[in-house]
Amino acid sequence: MNSSIYPCIWFNNTAKEAVLFYKDVFGDVQFIDTNERVVTFQIYGVKFMGLNGGDRYSPSPAVSYFVYCGNDEKKILNLYESLRVGGKVLMPLDTYDWSVKYAWVEDKYGVSWQLDIDAINNVQSIVPAFLFTNEKQSRVAEAVDFYTTIFSNSTKLMEYPSSGQPLIFAQFKLDHYIFNAMSGGEEKHDFDFTEGNSFVIECETQFEIDTYWNAFSKEGKESKCGWVRDRYGVWWQIIPSILKDLMKDPATNSSASSCMMSMGKFDIAALQKAVSNS
Repeated sequence: MNSSIYPCIWFNNTAKEAVLFYKDVFGDVQFIDTNERVVTFQIYGVKFMGLNGGDRYSPSPAVSYFVYCGNDEKKILNLYESLRVGGKVLMPLDTYDWSVKYAWVEDKYGVSWQLDIDAINNVQSIVPAFLFTNEKQSRVAEAVDFYTTIFSNSTKLMEYPSSGQPLIFAQFKLDHYIFNAMSGGEEKHDFDFTEGNSFVIECETQFEIDTYWNAFSKEGKESKCGWVRDRYGVWWQIIPSILKDLMKDPATNSSASSCMMSMGKFDIAALQKAVSNS
């Protein structure tokens, strides 16, 4: 599937190794592009980026990835057994109130996967999920409203409960890309959103970059190289779509990299000028 949004997972310089592991686990894994810094790949047609960022950050269960298994019991069992090797089981494969077969596993790279026997009526069978914990546990509905007002082609797909009580679970689309959002309830959690899981938004125009940057940085935090944290703590990378081609071209890689490192919010005109002057 094609989307301007895709998740980025921070690895301790093991991105390619991790993708090869996922290829063994999921089977349907395709490399898109590989260099020393990043690996882009697809699982079941859903795009991911693996970032070789060192040990500064690591993923946390505040962002996980639902895998909808389409009522295939053999598939969910195989994924469960494979992903738990060297990792840890957060919730064992079992029957729960919300699913006849479900599990939550953290793999050996620290990435969290929620496995659900249910099908999803969409080609996107892997869905990122935000878990709002501690003082944010009652802000699921507020966050969904916030995100769906920022992105075009957005809609709310599901909310539970639907009786006006605080939301426990929601599913929604941002620019045709599906997300889940969950409440961690009143239980205390020792994790929150980190740079270990971020979401890349590829933008065609400066107007798009400005729009997302301004929305997320308000009550959030600006950082370098297009990184910005929103008011809920979720990290986003707002990048121009031309960046990947500039970085792949040996003639423009160095000047594009130098210019990028000096920026917070990306300035497409300044980036193009730096490249043309090199």
